[in-house]
Amino acid sequence: MGKCPECDAWDALEETFASNDAHRPKVLSANGGNPTVDTDLPALPVSQIPDMQTPRMATGLAEFDRVIGGGVVPGAAILLGGDPGIGKSTLLLQVGQQLAAQGLKVLYVSSEESAPQTRLRATRLGASSDNLLVYAQTNIDKIGEQIQKLRPHLCIVDSVQLIYQDANHSAPGSVSQLKDCCTNLVYLAKASGTAVCLVGHVTKRGLLAGPKLIEHIVDTVLYFEGDSYHDHRIVRCIKNRFGSTLEVGLFRMTAGGLEVVDDAASLLIQAGAGSPPGSVLTACLQGSRVLPVEIQALTAESALGAARRKAAGCDPNRLAMMIAVLEKHAEFRLLDKDVFVNAVGGMKVTDPAVDAAMALAIAGSHLRRGLSAGTVVVGEIGLLGEFRPVASLAQRINEVCRLGYKHLVTGPIRSAADRQAVDSVQGRLTVHVCKNIDAALRLLG
Repeated sequence: MGKCPECDAWDALEETFASNDAHRPKVLSANGGNPTVDTDLPALPVSQIPDMQTPRMATGLAEFDRVIGGGVVPGAAILLGGDPGIGKSTLLLQVGQQLAAQGLKVLYVSSEESAPQTRLRATRLGASSDNLLVYAQTNIDKIGEQIQKLRPHLCIVDSVQLIYQDANHSAPGSVSQLKDCCTNLVYLAKASGTAVCLVGHVTKRGLLAGPKLIEHIVDTVLYFEGDSYHDHRIVRCIKNRFGSTLEVGLFRMTAGGLEVVDDAASLLIQAGAGSPPGSVLTACLQGSRVLPVEIQALTAESALGAARRKAAGCDPNRLAMMIAVLEKHAEFRLLDKDVFVNAVGGMKVTDPAVDAAMALAIAGSHLRRGLSAGTVVVGEIGLLGEFRPVASLAQRINEVCRLGYKHLVTGPIRSAADRQAVDSVQGRLTVHVCKNIDAALRLLG
């Protein structure tokens, strides 16, 4: 075009190029100077790089602090995912209230609910601190302006799926919008020192909605697990740049919000569990803690011609392996049997040390024989039917002994630390060392 359609001037149009930096929020550090993340520093030897100081903000919720590594790191980006209605907003509002009660400023950005709706939840949870600010907004630029103005210690965005950017013409929740908004929020966190916690939805497949790129952008990824049929909730960490991964935190959902569960045994184990045929107690490792779990199995005559194998809370591939081991090395006939295995309480168990408990539960249901009361089974079983050593056996032994159980069935003990742990519990805990599945089956009464 040679003529401007507005002023009718000829040869007045000039070509310009838009920079991606133009859409980034211009955030300064706390002292008003350069951003916290300085991209102009030269390359330095690793020995000359100063140590990173990461003072954490403890939330006061012990289980949440455990999962994220001891507290919220200033400038960190946290992504919390979970099913709709599981309690994500409740958990983060309680976290915000705990920090606000300590005198720290918290900004709660609600993109799905209005401010009065958030007030109703806050009233139910007893969140009434003046340091907890609620901002109902979906525009990323306006959210950035509020962060620059208020300088909160923590900003909670619930949820990131409805946040949009004006420069991006895609619909909120699309791949490009999620990428741009998450990148800008993480940039805000790094540049201002404000920790940002994002809430993400979960798809029907159980994955975080949106591209996997979101998980790569943030520092910490948490999954909030549970269902409406059980009152317990589990916060699981799968990525953490400031602490260990695969940690879990236990909560109980009540009318007044989420309560921290200090003793996992009181939540997951029923009194007298482990003695009936088909029920076996095990101690599975979740991060740095040991959780007692009851494994139940049921074998029944197949009426449909094709035997079914169903696993709830356990790996179905491990279930198929244990059935094959029992048929090959214990001479069980399970070809025409339906086999069902369940981790009681809605737990999801992935620890290989649950193999032995799964195999003994199936065998106990098939033979109608059970272990003696107070027996815990821990062991990984190979395809040859042999027991293999498990990780962190000393920690499992100490937890089993603390809970008051009398017998532990496990595999070979090889490390000095595990041997020392066995010697330290003599008289309080009887350890049965089994070399193969046949030796473990002889313990069924």
